[in-house]
Amino acid sequence: MVMVEAFQLPVWFDLGATFAFALTGALAAIKRGHDIVGLLSLAIVSGIGGGLIRDGIFLQQGVTPLLTNPHYLYVIGIAACLGVLLGERVHHFNRVIAVVDAVGLGAYACFGVQKSLLAGLGPTPAVFVGVVNAVGGGLLRDVLTREEPLVFRPGQFYVLVALAGAVTFVFLTAQLDVPPTPAAIAAIVLTFVFRMLTIIFNWRTGAVAPAKPGAGPA
Repeated sequence: MVMVEAFQLPVWFDLGATFAFALTGALAAIKRGHDIVGLLSLAIVSGIGGGLIRDGIFLQQGVTPLLTNPHYLYVIGIAACLGVLLGERVHHFNRVIAVVDAVGLGAYACFGVQKSLLAGLGPTPAVFVGVVNAVGGGLLRDVLTREEPLVFRPGQFYVLVALAGAVTFVFLTAQLDVPPTPAAIAAIVLTFVFRMLTIIFNWRTGAVAPAKPGAGPA
């Protein structure tokens, strides 16, 4: 598959989504009583962790733009400061954060898929990288706080939402020859609606096999 053009995330949106994701990391650090180093660390991995995994582990095409552009670290620092200043009061903005998260989930899934395709990966591994790009920050946050990652536990659809966006983008561009920008817009809208319906109706995954009472680790 060869792309003659590529869609770009608007700078204001990219930084806004990074800010919202970083804020969730800062709140996680506050809940756990971490110091300023722990707070900044969780804010960074939550804000740009997925992109760092994408560029540093999977694609390896040189220094990631997430580190060469200082604005990402600036907005992460602002998110960390806001988390400290507002503390639990930030939860009054949960709906706004949820909306930004829902849009960002689809956007980063598509962006990760596109970068992977342009790097020469096939559609299937590109979808995998796109999903990791979308959910990797939260995954790293949970690993660093020594918690079972939320994406592994039964709960509201999240990874499945990112997967739907990534697959939609690949299908539209690779199978229907839709240009990347309208394909990305369609995938992001689908992902946003899917995620919002998941939140409104509390659609949830279930355990593959219910744990037996009293069963310990293998």
